[in-house]
Amino acid sequence: MSVSASPWWSPARHADRRPFLLARQKIQAALRAALAAQDFIEVETPILQVSPGNEIHLKAFATELERPDSSRTPRYLHTSPEFTAKKLLAAGETRLFTFARVFRNGERTALHHPEFTMLEWYRAHEGYEALMDDCAALLAVTAQTVGASLFQFGDLSCDVTQAPERLTIAQAFSRFANIDLMESVGAGGNARDQLWQAAQHAGIRVAPDDTWADVFTRVMVEKIEPYLGIGRPTILCDYPLSEAALARPKPSDPRLAERFELYVCAVELANGFGELTDAAEQRRRFDEWMDEKERLYGERYPIDEDFLAALAHMPDASGIALGFDRLVMLAAGAPRIEDVLWAPVAP
Repeated sequence: MSVSASPWWSPARHADRRPFLLARQKIQAALRAALAAQDFIEVETPILQVSPGNEIHLKAFATELERPDSSRTPRYLHTSPEFTAKKLLAAGETRLFTFARVFRNGERTALHHPEFTMLEWYRAHEGYEALMDDCAALLAVTAQTVGASLFQFGDLSCDVTQAPERLTIAQAFSRFANIDLMESVGAGGNARDQLWQAAQHAGIRVAPDDTWADVFTRVMVEKIEPYLGIGRPTILCDYPLSEAALARPKPSDPRLAERFELYVCAVELANGFGELTDAAEQRRRFDEWMDEKERLYGERYPIDEDFLAALAHMPDASGIALGFDRLVMLAAGAPRIEDVLWAPVAP
């Protein structure tokens, strides 16, 4: 049996992976120290939740909670610590972070794993632009920790000590796909046919029953994401409101949301928001998304009423989720996410 085909715990394979794992330990310690130096406190969030999250395409792991009287109620392994973190903001915390184990079913590739670590941090009373600065700072800390500023994935490389390019979604659609995205984006809804025709004209295969969101995603995957974070990091910002699950609208343009993503070597590393604090609007979005999830997949997840109650008391805030394993993988030069996990989930 070759080393690569051996179980992860075999001494030979572990010896190959160990440098990546030691890098992981050092990076985690460095990021903890960097956040603590800015008066962030580290919190722990429970994995078992009433709702795993209400985004359309995320698939959760379901289980049951047995009470002392033997009654049972559904519970889920969370896909993000977001709901709990925001409850802590409502409780009065102002700067917090967590290294959370999170779970997403149906995802296993070089960049995906069913159980992984997400670094999330939140700033109360601060705008989401502060998170963009955080991303640049934490990339620099990571580079200093591993002694290398050039991160690599496959044939792609990125000097993470360079200031990230800030690129709006509309600019990216124009630059890489020659599509005027904003012609199809409206405050009252998006023009599906207009984007569908533009994508077809750009040489992207679209199906007759594709929704606006389907076409948007296909353009992103085929024409835009492969070119982001090459040479230097990219911050992709100003998403259409329909593509920003828990973000608030931009005051300057209600068609857009305060959302950005960080890319390095064409890999999405982080997803940040100016957080929505309107509980009624959040409920409306959850209901709409669960209707669409039921249409597509025949299932829906419950809404966490306790989260909506807390949201009404949450201060203005910004928050971000960073795929910690992906960051380690790029920094250490590992080819697959499983190479930076101490004990991968059995296939």
